[in-house]
Amino acid sequence: MEWRDEGLIIGLRKYGETSVIVELMTRQHGRHLGIVKGGRSRRLQPVLQPGNSVAVVWRARLEEHLGLYALEPVRQRAGAIMESAMALAGVNLIGAWLRFLPERDPHEGLWEMVETLADRLDDASLAPPLMARFELAVLSELGFGLDLDQCAVSGRADDLAWVSPRTGRAVSREAGAPWADRLLPLPAFLRDDEAAVPAPVEEIAAAHTLVGFFLERHVLGPRGLPEPEARRAWLLRIKPSST
Repeated sequence: MEWRDEGLIIGLRKYGETSVIVELMTRQHGRHLGIVKGGRSRRLQPVLQPGNSVAVVWRARLEEHLGLYALEPVRQRAGAIMESAMALAGVNLIGAWLRFLPERDPHEGLWEMVETLADRLDDASLAPPLMARFELAVLSELGFGLDLDQCAVSGRADDLAWVSPRTGRAVSREAGAPWADRLLPLPAFLRDDEAAVPAPVEEIAAAHTLVGFFLERHVLGPRGLPEPEARRAWLLRIKPSST
């Protein structure tokens, strides 16, 4: 069997003395693993780094086999990522969330998001809102998407300011005012059609709190898992300096 695709490297581990198992998020084949023979060579090590995008050919005798990868570099970002603590935390967080998806389950929309995010991981103004959008999309792909299109109380689609922690549905500013202390703030940029735009610091913080609440409830809590260390590192790195 053979297929060709494009993917983002999200993880690696040693395999034998000279090879590696590469974990990709691919456009058409989802999160997928394969062996790269000689992957620990000096020639391939710069290519086989998390955050790099590659063209991939996968071959195996049977579909259920791990299979072999032949990879060619498309976009090498690893150098810039390694120079930025924020970007390094970000690429680790991307991989941490993608591993909750079933292996080989296509999620082309998520692939497009991580490609965009990977290009901007070292941009302190764009990476945080893009990461919040990505986490929100992961929540949706896992079957727990939030309803942010209209107010759960009035049905109106404007001036949405809150999200109910019980239902995950948006609530307008007016309708939610009496229960504001029980609701989660809804940052405006999460509903903006323009993805790659900066957002105010307070909205970034509110977005990560909002999405983190539902990731804990629906994804981490039922599995008895703590918040990923990569997320704690990410939140620390994007926190504005007090100096």
